[in-house]
Amino acid sequence: MGMVALLFALVAQAQVALDSVGRDAQYVQTIVGRAQKIADGLQLDDAAVRSEVVKVIANRYFLLNDLEKRHGKGEALDASLYKHHFELEATLANYLDGRQVEAVKDGMTYGVVPKTYGAYLEMIPSLKENEKLQIMNWLKEAREFAIDAGDAKAKHGWFNKYKGRINNWLSKRGYDLTLERKAWGERIAAQQKNK
Repeated sequence: MGMVALLFALVAQAQVALDSVGRDAQYVQTIVGRAQKIADGLQLDDAAVRSEVVKVIANRYFLLNDLEKRHGKGEALDASLYKHHFELEATLANYLDGRQVEAVKDGMTYGVVPKTYGAYLEMIPSLKENEKLQIMNWLKEAREFAIDAGDAKAKHGWFNKYKGRINNWLSKRGYDLTLERKAWGERIAAQQKNK
């Protein structure tokens, strides 16, 4: 057995411990339910892998809550979040491929990246490929911050900040967003009328 195959076999056998000791049972149940919903969206065939992924996601929520309790808001929290930021993706990569890891990140941030990206494409059908790429890159950057945010309001706050950046950038590139939104609304109304 090669070294890579041996390492993969060892990782596959490793089990993630759910960090539930000393936590309120109802809170644990709620967080595990949230993690299960995200994992279910991956449609994993292997029940053991699905179980490990649920524990990884739940543990991430527990960690975020613990860090916020320990540090409150501010620079100490930001430093601690940065220190732990890459752990989620690295741990998920033991069980999932890149596309599935992306789906977990989207699940943990309410699917804002694909929804917002799709909205920009619908609103401005004339976007060039490099503009589409930049929009997607900024939305993914916002998602990295949103993953570490403690609640829905803070998560959406990161996306709103980046949507402002995108809108300003598009305006500087000559797009009239007021007219684009109006035309988009008219297209939607026409489609609904024709149903």
